[in-house]
Amino acid sequence: MSSIKDFSISRRTLLMGAAATGFTAALHPYSVLAKEGTAHLRLMETTDLHVHVFPYDYYSDKPVDTAGFARTATLIRDIRNEATNSVLVDNGDFLQGNPMGDYVAYERGMSEGDLHPVIKGMNVLEFDAATLGNHEFNYGLDFMMKVLAGANFPVVCANLVKGSTLAGNPRDDALFLKPYVIVEKQVTDGAGKSYPIKIGFIGFVPPQIMNWDRRHLEGNANARDIIETAKAFVPEMREQGCDLVIALSHSGIDANDYSEGMENASLHLAGVEGIDAVFTGHQHLVFPGPQYEGLPGIDSEKGTLFGKPAAMGGFWGSHLGVIDLMIERDGNGWRVANFMTEARPIYEKEGRTVTPLVESQQDVLDAVKEDHEATLAYVRRPVGKTSAPLHSYFALVADDPSVQIVSKAQIWYIEQMLKGTEWEGLPVLSAAAPFKAGGRGGPDYYTDVPVGDVAIKNVADLYLYPNTIRAVAIKGSTVKEWLERSAGIFQEVEPGKADQTLINPEFPSYNFDVIDGVTYQIDLSQPSKYDAKGEVLNPDASRIVNLEFNGAPLDPEATFVVATNNYRAGGGGNFPGISDDVVVFIGPDTNRDVLVRYIVEQGTINPSADANWSFKPMPDTSVLFETGPGGTEHAASVEGVRIEPAGDGADGFARYRITL
Repeated sequence: MSSIKDFSISRRTLLMGAAATGFTAALHPYSVLAKEGTAHLRLMETTDLHVHVFPYDYYSDKPVDTAGFARTATLIRDIRNEATNSVLVDNGDFLQGNPMGDYVAYERGMSEGDLHPVIKGMNVLEFDAATLGNHEFNYGLDFMMKVLAGANFPVVCANLVKGSTLAGNPRDDALFLKPYVIVEKQVTDGAGKSYPIKIGFIGFVPPQIMNWDRRHLEGNANARDIIETAKAFVPEMREQGCDLVIALSHSGIDANDYSEGMENASLHLAGVEGIDAVFTGHQHLVFPGPQYEGLPGIDSEKGTLFGKPAAMGGFWGSHLGVIDLMIERDGNGWRVANFMTEARPIYEKEGRTVTPLVESQQDVLDAVKEDHEATLAYVRRPVGKTSAPLHSYFALVADDPSVQIVSKAQIWYIEQMLKGTEWEGLPVLSAAAPFKAGGRGGPDYYTDVPVGDVAIKNVADLYLYPNTIRAVAIKGSTVKEWLERSAGIFQEVEPGKADQTLINPEFPSYNFDVIDGVTYQIDLSQPSKYDAKGEVLNPDASRIVNLEFNGAPLDPEATFVVATNNYRAGGGGNFPGISDDVVVFIGPDTNRDVLVRYIVEQGTINPSADANWSFKPMPDTSVLFETGPGGTEHAASVEGVRIEPAGDGADGFARYRITL
């Protein structure tokens, strides 16, 4: 049976009743005044740290205020000072996700007895328990187990099975780790009396690890459904005398009906009898928070899932998930009377201005200082070579090397990920857009990496945003509409007229997707079918012509898999026919990490554009556009288009002419 007898409390109700109940810890956090037989217990969660110990962006090679476990550590210290009784857990994905993780895995390695830098930082804080996330498997099982051996806290996972065979009952599975741990602590009530309490922590990882890390796990491991596993083990935890059962769910929140093997199962996990509270993660979101407003079974303000307290602490140390429990004596044990939840941030943002709310905790920085310095040397050192310049000066007017290399990496990754699935064997295309293409960023806002060495930090120039990779399955007709939407960046051009303006300044460059794997031309004499916001403007217009796949006209009924990112696949940019409904793969990796892995594996990359798209010729017609002055040395080498200087542009830009 669940030990929570009342889930209906709101933050306002709790604070109004504080004087009457004696529970004033939330109102006055530095003096816990719970009455005799009741105690204030604070549960704290870090999640999705992804090796971000220092508040530093290794890609751009500069400090940041929006990330860093050393900053979160200060919140942990403050919250511990606010409450007599507290516990601290981590919810997974601590092992991979930035260059420090790659440095240890690819460069330094892990020998028996070594301490991973993220474990060094976490050990300073004395966690009570942790679970695994999907990224713990990215470097292989042997690497993961060596890392976990250095933790001074227990790591649990109830649904990670040894070998490929599942037992009839989850309790009979041979597991890599303990399914749960029962921590015995002392809690002090409002009268100053101490009592023992048994808190059980049970952990879960998404079953999709079997797809995402198939090369490491196939034949060596298996993953069971989260809800099935919880229903098997939670009663056992109660039988062993747990006063409280806390689920560490490296699984997000999905309001859809339960389905076996679902990736984001935390809502339905909260519905399992006997679980008192749920820490969730994986989605890199914040809960309680507005992203989940109005969804069934979820109270995004109170922070409840099916009435039970839950929290998700963002990612990279951006927030600390906090669940405040008012627990009361129940015979010789404890049960939850009331609760509050929050996700406490390390920074606040207003517009583009970021203000840090805490400073880093020095002992955490000190523990990882040498690894941080080694990582800086690593990101500044070449990890591959490029045989052609990587620049984006002409990314809006011709097939471009900076976009080409992203597309190549995405196809390489998605083809691996689709092996063994129903989508294996389908043609894989790739959609990518230029991010640094001048505009409001100014005349220097372009990618510019010369021939030769490529360092990891250069990847930030190629892929600015921490998007995660996804794939959609769509018909050839939708591929064409995707390109029609992208072609809205160009103004309509009158045939036979000289020096017309080419680019629509209201159209953001990140919505100009080039699709690699097909060839096509753009007929600028046609009006755009879509406006800058993606609304249909001219329903009969057709700018995309000569669209071919493998040298033949693209079949509008054929099915293609297109690699893209979570922004586009989730409907970002309002592209026709592209939404969650057509997503067939949700990757655990950022597109930027995919690009890094591709460069490391290839050694030398050849990003030369293959001119798979161009403008349809228009005799006696020319257009003008502006780009950064750094493009001068590259203009003559752009494939498939004739570009010539046309004087100075405005605000430091250079003007060029294309003869169509």
